[in-house]
Amino acid sequence: MKTIFSLLAVVLMLTITKNTFGQHVIPLYDGKIPNSIDKPDQERGTNMLTRVSRPTLTIFEPPVGKANGTAVIICPGGGYLALSIKTEGYDVARKLDSLGITAFVLKYRLPSDSTMIDKSIGPLQDIQRAIILIKTRAKEFNIDTAKIGVMGFSAGGHVASTAGTHFNRSFIDNPRGINLRPAFMVLAYPVISFTDTIGFKTSRNVLLGKNAGADQVNYFSNELQVDKNTPPTFLIQAEDDGLVSVKNSIVFYLALQKNKIPAGLHIFPKGNHAFIMEPAKSNWFGYCGGWLRENGWIKQ
Repeated sequence: MKTIFSLLAVVLMLTITKNTFGQHVIPLYDGKIPNSIDKPDQERGTNMLTRVSRPTLTIFEPPVGKANGTAVIICPGGGYLALSIKTEGYDVARKLDSLGITAFVLKYRLPSDSTMIDKSIGPLQDIQRAIILIKTRAKEFNIDTAKIGVMGFSAGGHVASTAGTHFNRSFIDNPRGINLRPAFMVLAYPVISFTDTIGFKTSRNVLLGKNAGADQVNYFSNELQVDKNTPPTFLIQAEDDGLVSVKNSIVFYLALQKNKIPAGLHIFPKGNHAFIMEPAKSNWFGYCGGWLRENGWIKQ
């Protein structure tokens, strides 16, 4: 982190501001943030954010005349300890814009006992709220409510896949009964499992605590929550991922297959975690775009 800053709190739902990257930012919640402990904002960072307790959406709209009605909520990774907001957020949003997709970078709350009553559900609440907000304002954003997907990287992949496997239960107020199911998921080197065998224990401990019971671990091990209503999914990871086992992507893909859910899986021989090496570094987005086209989320 080279720069330390705090974003100003925004209190009105319809208020739109601009961040330091020149993009429009809207707050997720109007008034008090649910499941939160009232404390001063201690957010730090620019490209990599820590101590996030004020969730927002940053909007990236395609060039005029290019929008195709599809939207993607992007969940950056960082092990639930930070948010790689630029590399796994803003940079990806611009790539999606080039395909005609309206992108929303979700700055979700990072789990903390000091800022949340129940830290295990904070990120899930935020992505569910993002889905509601975008669907409610779909006309304003020129979006088809049936074409809103989620995309997640590393621990952000856990946030996204949790949204895609736990949508039957609303963890926030949803008086209009808006459908919380994402239309599709794109998961890059995702944390999927919290099991002892293949789970990423750092993220598990941050989200659930070190003494989480078996029932809670299984509930948030998303490969165990796939059913016939899980959205179509594309998974992409490198075999030499030294942080999150590639088995996370594999077991989720197998669970999707078992339930006859349309799914794609691409595993690079090399690329490491976060695709910092070739061939994954230069090629991963092309595979994602191809899957989106093949499944009708982007016009051919």
